[in-house]
Parts: sequence; structure tokens; C-alpha cells
Amino acid sequence: MAKAKPFIKWVGGKSQLIEQLEALLPADFAERENVTYIEPFVGGGAMLFYMLQTYPNIKSAIINDINPDLTLCYQVVRDNPTELIKSLNAIQSDYYDLRTEEERKMYFLQQRDRFNSKSLNEIDNTTLFFFLNRTCFNGLYRVNKAGKFNVPFGKYTTPTICDAATIYADSKLLQKVEIMTGDFEQTYAKIKDNTFFYFDPPYRPLSNTSSFNDYSKENFNDNAQIRLKLFCDRLNEVGVDFMLSNSDCLGKDGKDRFFDDLFIDYKIERVWASRNVNAIASKRGKLTEIVVNNYHNRYLFKR
Repeated sequence: MAKAKPFIKWVGGKSQLIEQLEALLPADFAERENVTYIEPFVGGGAMLFYMLQTYPNIKSAIINDINPDLTLCYQVVRDNPTELIKSLNAIQSDYYDLRTEEERKMYFLQQRDRFNSKSLNEIDNTTLFFFLNRTCFNGLYRVNKAGKFNVPFGKYTTPTICDAATIYADSKLLQKVEIMTGDFEQTYAKIKDNTFFYFDPPYRPLSNTSSFNDYSKENFNDNAQIRLKLFCDRLNEVGVDFMLSNSDCLGKDGKDRFFDDLFIDYKIERVWASRNVNAIASKRGKLTEIVVNNYHNRYLFKR
């Protein structure tokens, strides 16, 4: 049987960082009973799928995202995988039948317009979300201020639009997952005994010219980052453990002054990650990212 994994491409996805994040979990995580796992910014879900498959003591999970098209994808994969697979196979077949790049580009633009009409049923909307994710440039998800998807055509000839095995594996795993849509703070109401939060918010830009966090029409700016930190303070006050990842915005002195100051009361680790979305090839490569947690004084890390 196929292993559950992210069913879409997502900028900033955590697949490459799983081992490093795993090492920074509390050492006793596997021994905790009836864990509730919460991700307020689920994105592509790499950490979610890893945690649910690795830790059977996670008895329930809650995921949230402000992007309604994304959370609808999770709902359809969970509740209607067979119907979704049928629809994805149909659009994949139509796309493969196109013979020229110009034909494929025109088809892509037509489907992008359909998606942006916001008049589709759940299956068709999710089908086009998958299709655009597989055929747009670099698998990016970006919207303009009006909330319209505006990533250009990616010039792929035969991308895998329908991965039925992954969809079925994900659907099975998502059966114990509650899916929410909206602001991250609404997840506070889902806290139970033995709750663990993992935050992977839209990353703070590395520079004024490298911003890429247009996953929704709402901008996740520095005020939002500060609001997230205050939310973490609330969790800490009631004894709920959390882990948070973000970009490492280095200052001239070699320190991430924004996050070092913001999370001064917590443990900040740095991990290595590859970044491949910069338009300038020379600026792609391995960079550090930060990982913050509030349990360093109470538990040993798994590593």
C-alpha cells in the first residue's frame, strides 16, 4: 500500500526537513497518551502525514488554513477520494491528448479562468486545484489581491495530475482529522489534554525583494507574526507544547534580530533547508531556517 504523503506541491513544504524537525520533538513524545495534534497552517501537510503515520498515540488531529480552496482539497480527499480520482483521470487524459505547447497553454489558461470563477462544485474546484498545481510554473500557489490564482503556465508535457494511490492513502489517514478554515487563532478552542501544536506560518521574507507568501489574499505581515507569537505565549501559559518554524532573516551581524528578539523567552534552533523559488538562480541553495519551541527547559530533545 502506498505511503501517505502530500498530495500537492507547496512552497515551503517540510518534506526535506522532517528528520531535523523529528529530532527537535520532546523526547517523550511517543510515550504520551491520547495526543491531540494541531497544525494551524497546514499547507502541503508534510509534517501532518509524517506525524500521523509515525505516532499512533496521536488519537485526533486538527488542521487549519486560511485558504478555503486548500482546505476544501483536504475535505474532498478525505471524504470523496473515488469521485475525485475519476475527475482527475478525466482532466489528465484531456491534457495528455494535447499535442503542442501552445494547445496545453491555452487549455491551462481556460482551466485557470474556470477555477477563478468561484462557481464550481466541490469536486470540480478540487480537480482544478490539483490540475493547476501540477501544470503551473514550479507548482506555486499565488493569488492577487482579489484572490485570483495568477501563476503562469509551467510548460510540463505529462505531469502526474492523478496519483490515485497517494489520494487513497491520504484519505485513510485523514479520517481522524478535523479540517478548519480561517484564522489560526480559532484552533485554540480545540486544546485538550496532551495537545501539541506545530506552526508553519507563511514565512517572513528574507529581504524586501524576496517576498513570497501570497498563499491567500490576506497578507501575513510582521504584525501577524507578532500576533502569532502572542498566541504562542497563550499556549505556554496553559502548559501546551508547541514547535514553530520560520525563515532565518539574517541581519548584517549574522543574527536573525526579528525572531531572536520576538521569541527571546523560547528556544531557537537553526536547521538547514533548500530554497528553490528565487527567480535568480544564484540565490537558490541551502539556507538556515529557525525552529522555536517552548519545552526546552522541561524535556530533552529526541536527538
